[in-house]
Amino acid sequence: MHTSKNIFIWVVIGGVVFGGIYLLIRASNQPGPLDGFASCLKDKGAIFYGAFWCPHCQNQKAMFGNSSRLLPYVECSAPDGQGQNPVCKEKQITGYPTWIFADGSKESGEVALQKLSEKTGCPLPQ
Repeated sequence: MHTSKNIFIWVVIGGVVFGGIYLLIRASNQPGPLDGFASCLKDKGAIFYGAFWCPHCQNQKAMFGNSSRLLPYVECSAPDGQGQNPVCKEKQITGYPTWIFADGSKESGEVALQKLSEKTGCPLPQ
């Protein structure tokens, strides 16, 4: 009797854990209000260079909310956080975040959505 009670408790806990994971995955794939804008940035040749450990990069992604998954993002940091990937060295990325646009111009730091719109011609949703 004691064993069946423990099994029941573990089944309930497992169900809650797996249900929570499912909901998190499902929520991360939901459309965001800036999906079209983020996709347009990519289509217009803008590229966002950043590093996983960079708080300003996290802030830049947060400006896009759930739509950040569609950003044309390039991870510059080595997995150990101690070096820079060759593609970022080649592009002479010296700070994070850095945006490079189709015309070759660069913007460093947290770039406002309005500025990204002006640089690319991508309209912001109203």
